Amino acid sequence: RMINLSELTPYILCSICKGYFIDATTITECLHTFCKSCIVRHFYYSNRCPKCNIVVHQTQPLYNIRLDRQLQDIVYKLVVNLEEREKKQMHDFYKERGLEVPKPAVPQPVPVSRGRPRKVLGSVFRIPPELDISILLEFIGADEGTGNFKPLEKKFVRVSGEATIGHVEKFLRRKMDLDPTCQVDIICGDHLLEQYQTLREIRQAIGESAVQVCVWQLGLCSRFPI
Repeated sequence: RMINLSELTPYILCSICKGYFIDATTITECLHTFCKSCIVRHFYYSNRCPKCNIVVHQTQPLYNIRLDRQLQDIVYKLVVNLEEREKKQMHDFYKERGLEVPKPAVPQPVPVSRGRPRKVLGSVFRIPPELDISILLEFIGADEGTGNFKPLEKKFVRVSGEATIGHVEKFLRRKMDLDPTCQVDIICGDHLLEQYQTLREIRQAIGESAVQVCVWQLGLCSRFPI
């Protein structure tokens, strides 16, 4: 069926400038997308996502953004003459200032050797192989006002399987500003995990079963499923 452009507009508009995406750029922490110039300008005075307010990076948020070429291609195909208008504006901008107009990047063909498989370009979003454990931290009990804990700004964490239970405890203490007297026990089912155990060893032992982090303070228990 035919679809009106107005139905797709909310998905291809930058929430900062309210225009169609130009050089669509995605924040890797939360996957929200903006125009490249808009998000770069925003990060001059803030390290948070303009849409969900998550901290992108404590000091260098520009490290955590990537161009989304596929989305930009879709926008150019949907909006008639948008690409041509953008190229003309860029050309005029450089010409008015006496600067050389930058040439568009041309993808280089990959040579094919006999007996060898052809190389395929990978995804734009690359995750280092050493970060092989995904953790979801959710504060159960926060809605009920359990304790007076500082909320976690990031729920999703990707770490190395070599990280130990002790590292998880230190991460929670620092991110939540826990008092040194607060006892932190990390359990899996009915088993209390030791600080020297690595996350990879625990995953191999329990598979996809849930691991829970329990924090006791002033007699209160708050749980973080991982």
